[in-house]
Amino acid sequence: MSEIKTIDARGLSCPQPVMLTHQALQKAGKGTVEVLVDTSTARDNVSRAATSSGWKVAIEQQPEGSYRIVLKK
Repeated sequence: MSEIKTIDARGLSCPQPVMLTHQALQKAGKGTVEVLVDTSTARDNVSRAATSSGWKVAIEQQPEGSYRIVLKK
């Protein structure tokens, strides 16, 4: 079973969540990466960047208002 890499980008302003996600996706190459963000802007930007790099994106809104973005390739 492959390991899930988690990026906790809550509290960070853009473009930091996108930059951290980009680095993690390059390092992973394939598999599953989850990104935690707490703004809709970060959610949209991370999702857009991952999609343009060929990753499938699933977004889950968390009870406390943050977002869990699951990226798979």
